[in-house]
Amino acid sequence: MVDSSSHESDGRDGSVSRRNFVRAVGASGAAAGLAGCVGGGDPEQTDTSGTIGNVDNQGQKTTLQWATDPDFQGATWNKELQPILYNNGLSKDIEVNVLAGPSVTDNRRAQYQQWLAAGRNKPDLLYMDSGWTIPFIVRNQLLNLSQAGNFGQEYMQQLENEYFEASVSTAKGPNGDLFAVPMFPDFPTMQYNKKYLQNAGFGQSDFDTWATDSMTWQKFSQVTNQALQNNDLQYGYTFQANAYEGLSCCDFNEFMSSWGGAYFGNPEKYLFGPVGDRPITVNEPQVVNAIKMVRTFIHGSNAKNTLSRYQGNIAPPAVMQWTEEPSRKPFTNGDAAMHRNWPYAINISGSEDNLGKDLGVMPIPYAKTKQEAKYPMTGGPVAALGGWHNAVNPNSKNPEAAIEVLKAMMSDEFKYKLFEVLGFLPPEPKLLTSQRAKEVPVMGRYLEPLRVAGENAIPRPVTPVWPAESAKIAQQVNGAFSKGGNPSKAMTQLQAQLEAIESSA
Repeated sequence: MVDSSSHESDGRDGSVSRRNFVRAVGASGAAAGLAGCVGGGDPEQTDTSGTIGNVDNQGQKTTLQWATDPDFQGATWNKELQPILYNNGLSKDIEVNVLAGPSVTDNRRAQYQQWLAAGRNKPDLLYMDSGWTIPFIVRNQLLNLSQAGNFGQEYMQQLENEYFEASVSTAKGPNGDLFAVPMFPDFPTMQYNKKYLQNAGFGQSDFDTWATDSMTWQKFSQVTNQALQNNDLQYGYTFQANAYEGLSCCDFNEFMSSWGGAYFGNPEKYLFGPVGDRPITVNEPQVVNAIKMVRTFIHGSNAKNTLSRYQGNIAPPAVMQWTEEPSRKPFTNGDAAMHRNWPYAINISGSEDNLGKDLGVMPIPYAKTKQEAKYPMTGGPVAALGGWHNAVNPNSKNPEAAIEVLKAMMSDEFKYKLFEVLGFLPPEPKLLTSQRAKEVPVMGRYLEPLRVAGENAIPRPVTPVWPAESAKIAQQVNGAFSKGGNPSKAMTQLQAQLEAIESSA
């Protein structure tokens, strides 16, 4: 489908732009959660200078360059979004030009690394995946907003008190200083076909409850099995279990965390390091049980290394090859009862041409409550965190002006407009409960489960060694899901592999 995603490296394929997709489904909130990426362009390299303080352009126009998604270019930016900034405090002497490029997050990351390592002072503003912002912070390649004179305390307090905490955590350095401003978050949910569940005996009161209070994985397996038994369905539950970043960062992270497990012990202490000096806990029982549960969903409870109290054979073996789009299409086409995916899938499946109002959405199910879980930030309806931030190039000649843009982007009006025009979810829980957000086509019907997902979001453990660790996790977990897989053996091997990576860093 769309290749402009914060999870593009996680497997969404295709080449349809967000803007064209919005037109295709006829909903102004379309493609929520599908952020673009830039990987091209060759900004002019000039000397670097500039101090932080009040903007003083002596009456001259200051032109900034923003490396961002190609869907921001043209009239979308010039006529719909940039005027909102001027209406919310940005001086009209500051102009922002969009630098658009290929919509692939890995290409964008590589391009930023080249630009910043070379000391280029353009682009001034950088649109950054929350999944890889921290390594840039650790390398001192982003401007420290906490030390910026014109990024006032009121904006810091707004971020700390009103934004989704998990999003803000991926924009901070090890000492707690802020280096980026979250632009929008991305949270997965469990999507379901109401019609199939109604045929299985469930009704609107159940759907209303599930919108904010999801069910346990055990009940989920039972409900899905009942849907299979009472409908002519090809699949019960579709999700993403290919050996790719999306498995390690997201799907398995959710399965494991919902059992109270973690990659590196207490996430509050060790999620972002210190590398080489934190526990590795992938071979703990709750992690192994999470794999056994998924094996049950795929292979049935009579297979080896499964859990008898869960209903089995509700997910096809094909999930082990599926990423986002291959897993979504059967659900949207009416061939599955349940589907885990990002907000963009809500808008596709919820359009009038597809499931329409037969689409139901709930937070991700769980195995352990937060009170039962071993570690904080685990248990309950845990959702993997995605989304995008904006940061300032520390070599920019106009850092003060760039910061003024960030501040104007933090206005409610700009965030609402992003949601209405491009489908970006607002980064503040309170905005998801507003009447204006509820009126956005399709997405406005599902704000409550998205809000719950955001309040229970957990970031991937991003450090400079995460790419190497992620690949090992995805390989071992995908193998453990296979019919002949051994979860205990796989996690013991993964434990050793992660220890080797951490010790060599």
